[in-house]
Amino acid sequence: MRRWQPERRTGQLAPPPPSPPPPARHGRRGPRPAVHDERAGAGLSGPETGQRTAIMVDWADIAAAAAEEAGAADGGFLGDFLPRLAEASATGSRLGADDLQRFRALAARAADHGVGFSTLIDLYLSAAWRAWPHLTAVGSDERDAIRRIGEIVLHAVDDTMVAVGEGYSAARRSAVRLEASDRREFVDDLLAGGADPIEMLARADRFGLDVTGAHAVAVVRGARPFSDADPYLSQVTSALVAAGLREFLVTTRRGMVVVVLTDAAKIEALPQPRTARVALGRTHPGVAGVTRSYEEALDALDLADRLDRSDRIVRADQLLIYRVLLRDREAINDLIGAVLAPLRDARGGAGPLLDTIDAYTTSGGNTSATARRLHLSVRAVTYRLHRIRELTGHDPTSAEDRFVLQAALLGARALGWPADVPSGRIAERWERVRSVTAAPVPNLRPGRTSRSL
Repeated sequence: MRRWQPERRTGQLAPPPPSPPPPARHGRRGPRPAVHDERAGAGLSGPETGQRTAIMVDWADIAAAAAEEAGAADGGFLGDFLPRLAEASATGSRLGADDLQRFRALAARAADHGVGFSTLIDLYLSAAWRAWPHLTAVGSDERDAIRRIGEIVLHAVDDTMVAVGEGYSAARRSAVRLEASDRREFVDDLLAGGADPIEMLARADRFGLDVTGAHAVAVVRGARPFSDADPYLSQVTSALVAAGLREFLVTTRRGMVVVVLTDAAKIEALPQPRTARVALGRTHPGVAGVTRSYEEALDALDLADRLDRSDRIVRADQLLIYRVLLRDREAINDLIGAVLAPLRDARGGAGPLLDTIDAYTTSGGNTSATARRLHLSVRAVTYRLHRIRELTGHDPTSAEDRFVLQAALLGARALGWPADVPSGRIAERWERVRSVTAAPVPNLRPGRTSRSL
């Protein structure tokens, strides 16, 4: 619009254009336009009195829209949240304890129905902002009224969110405890055996394990007992997932970590604490196969302790000969008593001669290799072999007698016989000390030497 300017005509000014008439005012602020109830709005000022007239709001439609946006299956998890929010905005009162308790119960029900926590929070917040334009005083032009209602509504939403979080967390904790109890019962039945195989198939599927296939069981024993909350369990799970294994079970039993594997080769990916020992049972099919593999792993742990093995992973299939020997305890005890018991009469006890039998059979009957293994001279080894033949009646240089001696020795090691004999590396270190102390001493008189045995 062009601004009016005076015209220069014989010294006179043109009259200014007439001003537009002011709009008609009714009351203090004039009439408000009627609002179509498209959003089921409420709380509009009347044209004459300035008072609000209530328009019915369909909170169910708002709840349904919020549920659709949040991805929730049902807006019923809101309960009476929207009507209570409207009441709080109208009266300025906070939500009561009974209201918050109802919201806790609704959140617990949502958790039981598998609704995610983020989805539940989104449902409530989406409903809150959708309801905002329909609350009392929102349509007002007074800033103080809008600010006041905003504080009231946000306070109510905050209290509701706290109650929802508490109810949801309590329900999840209860569900976790129940699941942990069911899982523990399943693990005990699976490893102990004796449960109905058909029932075990259905229960195993719940925990992501298909026990119809073949499985191997690994047992990890640490310096201290493992608990279900031990971080080592998470490390094992992460390592197996990184190794490409998708189906496995990691749990604890009797203070040890138990891992049920579909691929026994993945045992190499298992993290092993420095003071822990890992034993792996053989692979067997079916529910009974899991129980059998678990028992083999426990037996392998026991044998590894008796044999003082230093293997990083003790495998049951490598210790089968011991299981064969120990299957008939009476027979193996008779063999040990008949073949090895006379070695106790040797000077220095049975330990050095048992180590000689072990080294000699391991080296295939090679005297020189046996001497290097025991850090002795060939002459000393020959003397020991002669003493073994004299005391036991079995000649180590004979293949048949050597087999008898080796079988008796394996049984003795498995049974921890004799208890007073140091085993393996301890005996070797002890023998090394003896050989050093028996070596010739430089400052002895000429012609004087110490004997090696």
